[in-house]
Amino acid sequence: MTLTFAGVLDAEAVLGAVGAVGALVRAPEVADAWDRESVLPGMTVGGLTRHLVSQPECAVEFLGIEFPADRVQPLSLLAYADQLDWLDAPLDAPENTSISTDFNAMAAAGVAESIAVLEAASAALGPAIAAAGPTTFVPWQGCALATEDFLAVRLLEIVVHADDLASSVGLLTPDFSAAVTGPVVQLLGALALRRRHPMDVVRVLARAEREHGPTSAF
Repeated sequence: MTLTFAGVLDAEAVLGAVGAVGALVRAPEVADAWDRESVLPGMTVGGLTRHLVSQPECAVEFLGIEFPADRVQPLSLLAYADQLDWLDAPLDAPENTSISTDFNAMAAAGVAESIAVLEAASAALGPAIAAAGPTTFVPWQGCALATEDFLAVRLLEIVVHADDLASSVGLLTPDFSAAVTGPVVQLLGALALRRRHPMDVVRVLARAEREHGPTSAF
């Protein structure tokens, strides 16, 4: 399966997604629950919030990285997913627990720091996207993605973790536009197909009475 958002992803959707999480991050319910465990086992509400706001933060940083594009072959989205050590690892594996540990520690700076990170990233993201080249370097994996594919991954992270955060504190998930949720659903579907038989995914979407086991992308 080939999936790419190159040439079709709406950059305004990325800015809209970041803007949509602002009220959630600033909600008093988030601050009040900061040190409690979130719906993600092992990750506090504060750690989850810090992870959420790191998405536009890292987008600004990575979009501005200069790299020898002629020596770094861009990966497809699914080839990139195959390089993610946490994606297929058990939830209690170090590849996943280290993420929770790192962001829980970063959350020790408090809710005001996460709000400041979000505000700074929100202000810088539009110019960063406008100035970006066709490919973006991803230091975590030492590879590159088409810039729109990189941004689609950020959209997925924002939408999924905004829902996690809202669920953790009993609030409604932010209302994301179709331009945001459309790419996220497409990417989740493609990731689910990495792990599940296609008919299992089809049944979940079309015939719930014939579901056969979990079909989550993660």
